[in-house]
Amino acid sequence: MIQSLEDSKCEDLVSIDLTGKSAIADFMVVVSGRSNRHVMAIADHLLRHIKEHGLGSAKVEGLQHGDWVLIDTGDIIVHIFRPEIRSFYNIEKMWTVGDGGDATIH
Repeated sequence: MIQSLEDSKCEDLVSIDLTGKSAIADFMVVVSGRSNRHVMAIADHLLRHIKEHGLGSAKVEGLQHGDWVLIDTGDIIVHIFRPEIRSFYNIEKMWTVGDGGDATIH
């Protein structure tokens, strides 16, 4: 999944280990795209990767606008943002404050 995001030229990839912190998923991945079109292209590429590799069906939100796309595969949640939207919500900080740094920057 990370390789698919990197192949799509995502920016500022951060993966966060949620094990023991939340029942919603095991990992969260947060990336940026340069524009609405880039965000939608990253999401489309990732969804094709998930399907082609038999990783199950993913729930998708926000694909029609391209500001913030959420892809939930069950074990992994991927957030794809435009930079301004990502900066405004800053969700990776919410999940890493006081952790001792469980976020991995790629």
